[in-house]
Amino acid sequence: MVAEAGMKRLVSAPSFTAWVSVALMALLFLAGAGSYTGFASTQVLLNLLIDNAFLLVIAVGMSFVILSGGIDLSVGSVLALTTMVAAWLLQVAHWPAELVIVLVLLGGAAFGALQGLVIHVFKLQAFIVTLAGMFLARGLCFLISVDSITIDAPLFVTLSQTQIPLPGGAFLSPGAVIALLVLGAGLWIAHGTAFGRTVYALGGNEASALMMGLAVGRTQVAVYALSGFCASLAGLLFAFYMLSGYGQHAQGVELDAIAAVVIGGTVLTGGYGYVAGALSGVLVLGLIQTLIAFDGTLSSWWTKIVIGGLLFLFCAVQRLLAPRAKH
Repeated sequence: MVAEAGMKRLVSAPSFTAWVSVALMALLFLAGAGSYTGFASTQVLLNLLIDNAFLLVIAVGMSFVILSGGIDLSVGSVLALTTMVAAWLLQVAHWPAELVIVLVLLGGAAFGALQGLVIHVFKLQAFIVTLAGMFLARGLCFLISVDSITIDAPLFVTLSQTQIPLPGGAFLSPGAVIALLVLGAGLWIAHGTAFGRTVYALGGNEASALMMGLAVGRTQVAVYALSGFCASLAGLLFAFYMLSGYGQHAQGVELDAIAAVVIGGTVLTGGYGYVAGALSGVLVLGLIQTLIAFDGTLSSWWTKIVIGGLLFLFCAVQRLLAPRAKH
């Protein structure tokens, strides 16, 4: 009876889906290690971070948006626009790389803040505003160029080729290290600052947050500014990874980021979740891609099929647990 009561408490806890994502990550890894030679090597695991560093950065920003009760569909297009602006400024305008990096980061934050301001001032649905932002940013990419622009700036090439050595002969890329630092900063902001507590309060109940005297409007704008900043930083990491700017980069990445956040245990309706869940969600998606790549016989589209099924399953579980989590 005690064990049964404990199991019921575990299943009904709001953190249940977060633990499920960690268990799923472990199961996927064990399945790969048992089925494919070399899958369990340290470098294969580190490659999950290297290949998905940009997605982790976007997922951290998306975590704050979803925790606040919103959504941001523009992040993939902002990523692509960042690569295009950076590539054009570097290759055509011949600006210094350091200045380009600062400019695109500020531009991404400003783009996100403008969306947050529109949402707050005009009381519009975040879905509609960020959908418009998605089309706007993607369209601006093709005003710059319809073709891919190769980047050969020394700083970008160096960051692309640098390998940070680790014990055992393994290595990490600078992009992966930056992504982990962003995750650490996100954890501190969410759980160690007044801004983070306001984000949770806003996502839990906006009316209650207003009655408590919290800065709802300022927080809403700041959340989307943070998401835009993370999207532009992810664009820089993507540019380091691909050494090019292209308007077709990161098609559908906004949906991957939302899936990673939800699979990581953040409730889609806002107010509950963990920024750390972005890491487990991204690793689950990366493991699925890696398993399909190691198999070699499955179409890459199976990645989308499996992710879609997992997203549906996690949303359904969250919905079933929602009434119990309120008590």
